Amino acid sequence: MFPNRRLVIVVRADPVICGHSGEARNLAEAALLRGFDDVRIVTWPIDRLQATGLPLKPLDGVMPYSPGITVERPEPVGDYKVPDGRWLAGIVGRLVELFTDGVPTVAMSLYLSPHSLAVADAVHVARRTGLPVNVTTVAEAVGSDVTNVVRACVEKDEFGAAAHVLSSYLEHDVCLAVSDYTRELIIAEAAAIDAKHGTTFAAQCRERVSVSYPAIDVGSYLDLDAAETSRVLDARGLTADGYVLFLSRLAHAKGVDDLIAGFATSRGSDDLRLVIAGNGPDASRLQELAASSSAADRIVFFDDVDDDEKAHLMAGSAAYVLPSKPRPEFVETFGIALVEKMLAGGGPVITTDTGGIGEAVGDTALIVPVEDPAAIASALDRVLALSPDERADWETRARLHALQFDRGAVLDAILDRVARVMWVPTPVG
Repeated sequence: MFPNRRLVIVVRADPVICGHSGEARNLAEAALLRGFDDVRIVTWPIDRLQATGLPLKPLDGVMPYSPGITVERPEPVGDYKVPDGRWLAGIVGRLVELFTDGVPTVAMSLYLSPHSLAVADAVHVARRTGLPVNVTTVAEAVGSDVTNVVRACVEKDEFGAAAHVLSSYLEHDVCLAVSDYTRELIIAEAAAIDAKHGTTFAAQCRERVSVSYPAIDVGSYLDLDAAETSRVLDARGLTADGYVLFLSRLAHAKGVDDLIAGFATSRGSDDLRLVIAGNGPDASRLQELAASSSAADRIVFFDDVDDDEKAHLMAGSAAYVLPSKPRPEFVETFGIALVEKMLAGGGPVITTDTGGIGEAVGDTALIVPVEDPAAIASALDRVLALSPDERADWETRARLHALQFDRGAVLDAILDRVARVMWVPTPVG
């Protein structure tokens, strides 16, 4: 049956371990409940993702999508003589096909480079075909596309590349950023380009870009089955409240080295384990660091946590620690894992006030300075000394704050913005 309303999301999708891969899934699932009868996630072939070195989930650990959601991984176009552009050409080509069949479509890209570039290019091509095109575009800057791509262009004075990313972003009908921190970062980097080259990107970004926090499947973290939590912990050799948890990508900017050092000197953690769950480019270094720690026999690494396990590991933890720190290659522009933990329950969150983390946690987490293992140790000692009533209060406040990021509410706000730019006034008289 021919669809009536389509949502296309262009993103680095599953099996990539990334909060915004999960956000794409959440927006897709929510769209089915908002009248979209054809939802497409357009992404990269599995072998191409594997070749990048990105942290990936085990393929058999990826949860299936609901009926009505199709994941497309277009094959490259052309031969080996065009080594990289072939895959992007495949995505652009498939988008052109989706944009020219007349179906009313909202096309959303997460990450400006290359996904918003692909959408903007596809819209240009589609409109030149003369075929029916009914597409409204949404570009969401998730953060690393600015902290890494745009900032690198500014630092290296690669004006053309920076102008390409920003102009393609501003071509979209709706321009979003995942946090106020990210929005201000975009404006600041645009202003640096303007100051050197006389462009007007900063003023356009300030006028056009609004904040849309990441969409999270709130329901999957609430009212967890206690028996299933016990089963998950038993299978991992853990006990409830018997471990401190880190669950995120293993990269230097996540501060796991500071956590290992702080855990080792925390008096309150003497009888606990430190569970480091995730994968990433820093995994080998962190495992060597943990092995040389005085707490080596109490530190374990899990690199195969699937979507079904994650919430239960969070709920069973005595504390969840993400001591993120700003790095040239990455700044935490929101902190999706923090919100997921706040929804799941368990012990309090300990984190840093870096990037957009403050927007994610509000006043419901213990904040420690960046790169301060001693402060992490003190925070752990404080958390582990809480009375049951005090801990319950922390848990309740955190969950209430996190409920605002429900995927349905986030999608509704995006669609409201889409409706405003699509609206055409009725002629009078």
